[in-house]
Amino acid sequence: MTQETDTVSKDLSQPFISATLSILSSMAGMSASVGKPFLKKTKTASGSVSAIVGVTGDMRGSIAVSFSHSCAAALVKGMLGSDIQDSIEEIQDAVGEVANMISGQARAGLKNMGLALQGSTPTVIMGDNHIIRHISNAPANAIPFETASGSFTVEYCLE
Repeated sequence: MTQETDTVSKDLSQPFISATLSILSSMAGMSASVGKPFLKKTKTASGSVSAIVGVTGDMRGSIAVSFSHSCAAALVKGMLGSDIQDSIEEIQDAVGEVANMISGQARAGLKNMGLALQGSTPTVIMGDNHIIRHISNAPANAIPFETASGSFTVEYCLE
C-alpha cells in the first residue's frame, strides 16, 4: 500500500483509532499497531474484503474497513473461538459486524466532539483490487493498522 503524503486531522482520526483498537481487542482478542493516517486519493481498497457504512446527520459520508484475507480469517477465528472453514459467508458476516461496531463506537466518540451521526447497515465487498465508493468525492482519510495476521485499513470520508 502506498502511503500518501497529505496529512489528516488527528482530532477526527482519534475516535476511529480508539474504536478500532477497542473492538478488535474485545471482539476478536487481537491487538493492532496503528500507522500514520493519510489522505487516500484512490478508490481501490487496501484489502480483499471490505465493509462500508453510510452516515448522515451533522455531516454525511461513509466509513469503511478493509481487511487483507489473512487478517479477516484471523478476525473470524478470534470472534468464533475456533478454526474456521475459510467460509466466505463467515468472513463477510464478521467483517460487516466489526465495521458496524467500529462505526458505532467511532460515531459515539464523534458525538462527544459535537458531531451527531447515524449509520446505515454495512455493505460488504470482496475481491482483490475492489473499489470503495465513498458517498463524498473528497479524498478519504485512511488509517492503516497492522496485526500479527496481516493488515487492514479504516477509512472515513465525511463532509
